[in-house]
Amino acid sequence: MNVRCGFPPFRLSGVVYGTLMNHRSAVAALGERASAAPYKAPPKAPVLYIKPRNTLAESGSEVLVPEDSPELEVGACLGLVIGRPASHVSLENALDHVGGYLLVADISVPHDTFYRPSIRLKARDGFCPLAPAATPRAAIDNPNALTIRTFVDGALQQSADTSDVVRSVEQLLVDVTEFMTLAPGDVLATGVAAGAPRVRAGQSVRIEAAGLETLSCSFVRRT
Repeated sequence: MNVRCGFPPFRLSGVVYGTLMNHRSAVAALGERASAAPYKAPPKAPVLYIKPRNTLAESGSEVLVPEDSPELEVGACLGLVIGRPASHVSLENALDHVGGYLLVADISVPHDTFYRPSIRLKARDGFCPLAPAATPRAAIDNPNALTIRTFVDGALQQSADTSDVVRSVEQLLVDVTEFMTLAPGDVLATGVAAGAPRVRAGQSVRIEAAGLETLSCSFVRRT
């Protein structure tokens, strides 16, 4: 899958990592559950999951609403497109490993589980539409100061700021690359805010943020 990132086109690796509970609103929404057994405390390290290759879809795609779920949850977030291998990066040079930024629609079947999200709920075909192009890193002054807006059928349903996170873009890269290497073309999604809009078949979604390419998708029932 190609995505424009300056010139020439930047080829994605097909690997997209999601980050759970990196938005303060998502942690707050858990309430007492975050301190209940078996975990007994909010996570102290990044909690990652994978959106497999089958979930990737281009902007403008139709997403199938499965028969076993009348509605889907659309989590809008910022994606970091890795530009060069990132392993044990420092806070000072973390952004040097980012090639660009793009919007990600992290779609899932609504669920109450956390820490270990079910593949069946988050990894269905087409459940990760990506913006049509990545904005080069140099074009965004501060990735930690973006407002991501989600519209459903043209009406604003959610507005979330990338400043309201547990780990900044730089700190997230430091913590993740401490135990794994991110390769060029990988996408690291920085986390979804609480209250992600829910949609049904027949509706459409548009996700916007200043300086980034707009992402859109529509939802249809399998026929």
